Amino acid sequence: MDEHVMEALGRARIVIKNGRVVEVGDPQIKYCPLFHKYRGIEKIDPQAIEENMNFRIEDFGMCTPQRKLKMNDFLSFGISETLGTLLEEDMIECAVIVCEGCGTVIIEDPELIQGIGGRISGIISTSPIPEIINVLGADKVLDTKNAEINQVNGVLKAIKQGYHKITVTVASAADARELREIERENPGVDIYIFAVHTTGIRRDEAAELFKHADVITSCASKHLRELANQNQVFSVGASIPIYAATDNGEKFLKIRIEKIGGLKEKKNPRIPDPLI
Repeated sequence: MDEHVMEALGRARIVIKNGRVVEVGDPQIKYCPLFHKYRGIEKIDPQAIEENMNFRIEDFGMCTPQRKLKMNDFLSFGISETLGTLLEEDMIECAVIVCEGCGTVIIEDPELIQGIGGRISGIISTSPIPEIINVLGADKVLDTKNAEINQVNGVLKAIKQGYHKITVTVASAADARELREIERENPGVDIYIFAVHTTGIRRDEAAELFKHADVITSCASKHLRELANQNQVFSVGASIPIYAATDNGEKFLKIRIEKIGGLKEKKNPRIPDPLI
């Protein structure tokens, strides 16, 4: 079965089958400054979500064999842009991320990271698309038969393939905690954890991410913002801050700042509504 389930645009549940949007759930937030700025979406509702999903399918072939996988930087500051810069600067050797049609995949090319991660988010489950797997390389896909999403096993696969400086995106505090244990069990291996898709996480999960992750995107999480403010965490961005939870995280964000020639101060930034 060709089926891809994701959470996007306000963490609404979206199902795409055979290149068609077949289900759109209710969003948990009504406004996102990024989608307002780049796609003109002033209010997130099921109709706006379906229109945006259809745009992605038509524009770059999301969830189809026609998927365009490479792209240059889209945002001045985002997780995929930062990962791409770290690869370009030889700070890391690979990134373990998630791609529809593949599931967990190991990527070494900055343009692939941007083309995959910069265009989609919150993939819950997916099914194999051979054309995408062939482009990325079957040996770099965790599970070519089922397109499993498992970031912990993806990192273990990367370690077995000889990578020593590995970044990984995670959407759960439990994964972050387990990955730190794996790092301790593998001397000589450095694992850099980037937390994504954080809208709606519990406060205890937010606190645990600050214990184990290196970089955390705030999305529309009120708990992450509150904890970051309480602890005066280094951050980048005003509307949707990205936080450095470790010294490595701060170093990585500053490398990206240097790469783009500094940041411009944003006056009266709008934030997601509501924060949850």
